[in-house]
Amino acid sequence: MNATDEIISKNLEAVRERIAGACRRVGRNPAAVGLVAVTKYAQLDWARRLVGLGVTDLGENRPQQLVQRAGEIGGGVTWHLIGPLQRNKVRSILPIASLIHSVDSVRLLEAIERIAGELDLRPRVLLEVNLSGEEAKHGFQADELPGAWSEIEKLERTQVEGLMTMAAYSDNPEDARPVFARLRALRDQLQSQASPRIAAQLQHLSMGMTGDFEVAVEEGATMVRIGSALWLGLDEASIAHSPLSKGG
Repeated sequence: MNATDEIISKNLEAVRERIAGACRRVGRNPAAVGLVAVTKYAQLDWARRLVGLGVTDLGENRPQQLVQRAGEIGGGVTWHLIGPLQRNKVRSILPIASLIHSVDSVRLLEAIERIAGELDLRPRVLLEVNLSGEEAKHGFQADELPGAWSEIEKLERTQVEGLMTMAAYSDNPEDARPVFARLRALRDQLQSQASPRIAAQLQHLSMGMTGDFEVAVEEGATMVRIGSALWLGLDEASIAHSPLSKGG
């Protein structure tokens, strides 16, 4: 194992230990929490090495970069789109992304449904919810979703599997706890009003990044989006962390 592999391996082990510790504190099984490794700030070689260490769920913020990286890294990877998706990029993303975390409007859902029919696909998506109230963040407002649910129930191909959110950036992870608790409560509310078919699908909570993922796990996250914690010590200049990134 060379120096780069050793650093990535140690970072990965530390992240997994922190996930396991958060699970122990609240009596959860660590196997119920998926790690999505965000490669936005990672060099291609680092991403390949992480895949070699067994991390095959990779997330990208930008549709174009996801398409490019998928071609460069090749098979064996489950790709997650975690950043904004414009309707004119849906056709290029649907055949590649296994899960789209960032569906932020009924109009986008309708575009995904239509193009999925044309491509004979059954895309998996999460609904992004803006619970922090920040204008810079995308997503449904919490009070929008119950009213939009009748339209969501009409989807035949698009599988809505849960919700995603980002907490406001803070140096104190505990500041994120109310946001994550609200997302879990909203998911539970929507499950209670959904048809049995949709309710059974609506399982996932994608929440938590490097700065707050342990709190997210304690509040029920089924997926955490981790970027910079995996790349620490490799090249600090290449992983300048943006608090507005959807994974970090």
